[in-house]
Amino acid sequence: MEYFKPYYAVIFTSTLKTNDEGYFEMAEKMETLAKTQPGFLGFDSARNTIGISISYWKNLDAIKHWKQQSEHLIAQQKGKTDWYSWYNVKICKVVREYDFKAKK
Repeated sequence: MEYFKPYYAVIFTSTLKTNDEGYFEMAEKMETLAKTQPGFLGFDSARNTIGISISYWKNLDAIKHWKQQSEHLIAQQKGKTDWYSWYNVKICKVVREYDFKAKK
């Protein structure tokens, strides 16, 4: 992933309650919706016992607008009442990145 730096990452870490009915459908819908938002750059996610979702944004205003997006507000509320037993959000400024890819 090579974006113009600096950019921002929203790291959302969570654990689900036992009853997660409807969660994965909503998560997929939110990822699709986020991709249409101004300033969205990318998304990474992994879930096992703990879920980690990282969305990448051009600037802090783009993050603010995404947090206040009407359908996202509904998903946030359902997360609190129905799906999450715990979550944590970190907003980070990315100033440097690098990666490794093994040769085939």
